[in-house]
Order: sequence, then structure tokens, then C-alpha cells
Amino acid sequence: MPYGGSSSSSLADILERVLDKGIVIAGDIRINLLDIELLTIKLRILIASVDKAKEMGIDWWEHDPSLSSRHTGSPLEQENRRLRAELEALRHDRVDEPPERSEDRGGSSGRPGRERP
Repeated sequence: MPYGGSSSSSLADILERVLDKGIVIAGDIRINLLDIELLTIKLRILIASVDKAKEMGIDWWEHDPSLSSRHTGSPLEQENRRLRAELEALRHDRVDEPPERSEDRGGSSGRPGRERP
């Protein structure tokens, strides 16, 4: 049958079928010089609909901050932000505290029980 002949399936039908079932393309590229492997590139391509990918357990785009507006950050990033806020609050409180008086520290030297002559 010649290309573009009387085919019952159109490109849209083929695309719908591929996205519904999914297709995997795998390949390796190796570059050797005198039996020494210099470079290996492993290609793995999966073409599927979002629903099919989720059905297979693939949902990395939902957790990627550059791809998802719902992403709030990893637990480590959240803890980092919380600790930075606490540290800033402690620094702010420390600056606002009145300086200690020398009598409160036990004398002018700052050591209890010892007086300077």
C-alpha cells in the first residue's frame, strides 16, 4: 500500500492510541577508543498521557518546583526556612534586650565573688 493511501486510521487516532497505551524507546550510545570506554549515554524515553503515567506511578512533575505551582518545597527546604525564621527571631530578640549591668554579673570583673583591687 503506498504511503498516504487509503488508511482507516488517521494521525490523531494513532496518537490517541500511543498516549493511551504508552510507548517506550530505549537505546544506548557508547564511544570507545582502543577498547577503552570513554562515554556511555543511556536513553530511555516514555511517551504516554499524564493519566497513564500516573497509573504507572510516574508523577515527578507534580513535585518539581519549576513545573508545579502547588509545590511547596521538600521537607528539608521547609525545615530550612523554619530554622532561618527562628534564627532571625532570636537575633532580633537579642538586639532588643537591654545590656546586662555589671552588678547583675557579680561585680565589675564579671566573675562572682571576685573584686578588682
